Amino acid sequence: MPSTHPSSATAAFFDVDNTIIRGASAFHLAKSAYQRKFFGTRDILRFGLIQARYLLWGENKEQIDEVRNRALSLIAGRSVAEIATLGEEVWDAVLSLRIYPGTRRLLDEHIAAGHQVWLITATPVEIAQLIARRLGATGALGTIAEHKDGFYTGRLNGDLMHGQAKADAIVELSDSEDIDLDESYAYGDSLNDLPMMRVVGHPCPINPDLRLRRHAQEVGWPIREFRGRSQRVAGRGVRTASWAGAAWVLGLVLRAARRRLRGQR
Repeated sequence: MPSTHPSSATAAFFDVDNTIIRGASAFHLAKSAYQRKFFGTRDILRFGLIQARYLLWGENKEQIDEVRNRALSLIAGRSVAEIATLGEEVWDAVLSLRIYPGTRRLLDEHIAAGHQVWLITATPVEIAQLIARRLGATGALGTIAEHKDGFYTGRLNGDLMHGQAKADAIVELSDSEDIDLDESYAYGDSLNDLPMMRVVGHPCPINPDLRLRRHAQEVGWPIREFRGRSQRVAGRGVRTASWAGAAWVLGLVLRAARRRLRGQR
């Protein structure tokens, strides 16, 4: 239970994927974008290959850069309004149904205690802000894709909101919003969230992967587990979503192969 610190100077910072929402929000956005013909089968297969490499060898900076650059190239020329509409549809149809009830209760407790609540995520800031509005949070910090005259340029403003960038953004926000970081909280599921958790007085992993779980146990941080019983193996939630994505991509490959064979007859 969060402390009822009387000042709005206390804040709670929440990662999104596998902390608030089960699995990866980007996968559902990409799937919906593909279904609306934002990009073709070759592009979704490339994302599937990246997903497979993640499952086998884990996350690395080169992989993150590859995903970032390809995603930016795919939305170049698309309107901000179009992506916002896509985000609304994905929230209503998918993401709103994948919220961990336990995390939602924890977030609501912070709001009831008068704390600021911020989402901190690598998800595009427009989608992050949409989720924040729907949850009643104070706001969101996410990856900012550059746009001019209402259309995306295919470039970033700043860096991907990931790893150390999350911690830097929180420190900067604390200055502008007069937030007391020693009285504040941070929640995340991955070792990549460690930098942001280290800048607050009350770090708490939620559904942690194996590496974050080990670190939390070593330093004595509390751990919250909001996954269902069948998903309580460390890191299982992210990998379950990843295998679901891989299965969906495999289905696309098989359908494409069948169409090619029919065309050769």
